[in-house]
Amino acid sequence: MAAEIDNQNFIETEFPKLNFFTTQIVKVHGAHHPELAEVRELFVAMVAKLQNNLQADLTPEFTRLQVVTDDYEVPADACGAYQATYQLLHEFQTLELAE
Repeated sequence: MAAEIDNQNFIETEFPKLNFFTTQIVKVHGAHHPELAEVRELFVAMVAKLQNNLQADLTPEFTRLQVVTDDYEVPADACGAYQATYQLLHEFQTLELAE
């Protein structure tokens, strides 16, 4: 039950940031890091799933994110938003696994 509250709080407070960050980093870094377009698509897919069901299984999206991001490894040329995006996505995955 506590994990649900944590997840809901995370979604309410951090998803608006992730929505902004994932859009921005694709614009800024997308030419050199084409994987960011998929990161954005996966985030959008998770949002859509959670809008229909807060208990939705996000395992496929998280599995793909781990592959696409090289297990959330931030490249050397990443800006603060890029770093924050990977950190927040990893935190959300950790919360989801704690359920």
